[in-house]
Amino acid sequence: MKKIFNVLLVALVGLYLISCSKEDDKLELNNTSQGKITSDKSSVVLDETKAGQNALTVTWENPTFTPSVGFNNSLQFAVAGTGFATNVLQDLPSDQKTFSLTHLQLNNILAQLNVAPDTAKPIEVRMRTALNSTTFFYSNVVTVNMTGYKPNPDLIYPKINVPGGYAGAAGYADWEPTNSPNLFSPEKNDKYRGFIYVTNPNSEYKFTINQSYTGDKGDDGTFTGKLVETGEVNIKAPTAGTYYIKVDWAANTYSSVLANFGVIGDATPTGWGSDTDFVYNPATKTYVINSIALSNTGVFKFRANDDWAIKFQPKDAEQTLASGTAVQSYLSAEGTVTGDPGYKVSQAGNYKIELDLHNSAYYKLTITKL
Repeated sequence: MKKIFNVLLVALVGLYLISCSKEDDKLELNNTSQGKITSDKSSVVLDETKAGQNALTVTWENPTFTPSVGFNNSLQFAVAGTGFATNVLQDLPSDQKTFSLTHLQLNNILAQLNVAPDTAKPIEVRMRTALNSTTFFYSNVVTVNMTGYKPNPDLIYPKINVPGGYAGAAGYADWEPTNSPNLFSPEKNDKYRGFIYVTNPNSEYKFTINQSYTGDKGDDGTFTGKLVETGEVNIKAPTAGTYYIKVDWAANTYSSVLANFGVIGDATPTGWGSDTDFVYNPATKTYVINSIALSNTGVFKFRANDDWAIKFQPKDAEQTLASGTAVQSYLSAEGTVTGDPGYKVSQAGNYKIELDLHNSAYYKLTITKL
């Protein structure tokens, strides 16, 4: 029994010594100085024509810790007065003490913060120092009044090109990737969609990226919607008209359907009985109805192929259009429309209607009273 007691006593003493040793190993981290940032401007008006130029430069001093530890810095942006509840982070280089943001970068940050364009807004900026995924230290806060712009969707969404023998008649250039219609990726997910206009039956085309034939893709020869990069053949548009094309660049698949649009509704001269068709204008690269009488007591919509499968409509409610003011329109087949809304005009009269379908990230509708 005495031997058992001695063994237990030794074990307990050992555990006590180990515990004391672990306590002695614990270190207390002290933030001996706060990080500090300054900006070269207190106000900035962003300009899309200067998208790639520097708009704001931030200079910083790192915080210090005892003992020294590794960390990562980032800038944190938030609308003033929100306590950074909603914020956007921009990583900072570890080997520098200054960082410049371009007009485009700042404008994208404002968009992520849901700041309306063309309106000055005070934006708070601070540096966040991360020791790990849960431990952060913050610098002082600087406030910069920022005025953003409504970005050109042609510049901010990924795209592929559709060169072909049809393009010259559509206002572009035949077989020239740098001057051809584009398919855009509104979700920025390698899936592209959009429209091309074909004047002559059996016109051929293929797909390129980065406005170059390097890595171009065409049909695999089966004409079953499969794309290949090597040994490809040109895709054919069997009839004249407008084609709605979808491409999954990563999955190497595509689809193409005829989609000739017209306007219909009880605000139009023929009511819900028939469509008034659009005509493609290669000079403006838009679809136009040069003159149509519209009443202010009914609604109208735009549909393809005298059918209801593909429609251009407001996003989620009936919309009254102002003469000469372009608005974004939405394609029901893309799942961007809620309900079945239509368009209205406040004044009866003759109107010119123009649909700009060159960018699937921002279909544009304009009506102008004649």
